[in-house]
Amino acid sequence: MADNNNEGSAKSYASPLRNPNVTLNERNFAAFTHRSAAAHPWHDLEIGPEAPAVFNCVVEISKGGKVKYELDKNSGLIKVDRVLYSSIVYPHNYGFIPRTICEDSDPIDVLVLMQEPVLTGSFLRARAIGLMPMIDQGEKDDKIIAVCADDPEFRHYRDIKELPPHRLAEIRRFFEDYKKNENKKVAVEGFLPAQAAIDAIKDSMDLYAAYIKAGLQR
Repeated sequence: MADNNNEGSAKSYASPLRNPNVTLNERNFAAFTHRSAAAHPWHDLEIGPEAPAVFNCVVEISKGGKVKYELDKNSGLIKVDRVLYSSIVYPHNYGFIPRTICEDSDPIDVLVLMQEPVLTGSFLRARAIGLMPMIDQGEKDDKIIAVCADDPEFRHYRDIKELPPHRLAEIRRFFEDYKKNENKKVAVEGFLPAQAAIDAIKDSMDLYAAYIKAGLQR
C-alpha cells in the first residue's frame, strides 16, 4: 500500500541494488529498530532456505474474506484496515513475504492459491509461479502469484501459464474492481512468468538486507 507521508526532509541512503533509483529512506528505519512485539512476523520469521523460489508467507487475509487486514509494522500485529466497499471477496489467501521490502516501504505482497482458507496470522510455505504487475493509484504495487507448497492439489504448479485461463481472469478482475467503489483506480498489466516473480522477490530481499546493514552501521 502506498504511504503518502511527506518524505521531503528525510535522509536517504544509497542502495546497493540493481535499480539505482531506489534509496533507503530515514523514516523506514523506525520499523526495523523500534519494535515492541516479542516476535515480529516481518522481521523475526525467516523467509526460508529455498527463497526466493519457495518462501514463507504470512497470511493477512483468508480466502473468501471481505475484511482488509494488514500488518501493523510497528507492533507486528495484524490490524483491520477496512472492509471492502464492494460485494466481492478475496479469491485466494493473501499476505506478505517476511524479510522483504519494496519501494512502497511495505513487504512484498503475495496471493497464494490453495484449496482452503487459512487463518489470519498463520504462515505457510509458498512457491512463486508468476508476477502480476499492478499500478494502484499511480504507484507500483506488484503482486507475487504463488501456490501453497504443501497443498497436494496445487504444489505441482511451477509457472503461471499452467493455470486455467479463467482462474487468471478471476484474479485480474478482483484487483481491477476491489477499489472501484472507493473511487480509486487500479490497473493490472497482465501476468509475468515465474522467473519474473523470483527476480522481484530477490530484489525485495536485497533491499531488506540493505536496510539491516545500513541500520547496523548507523
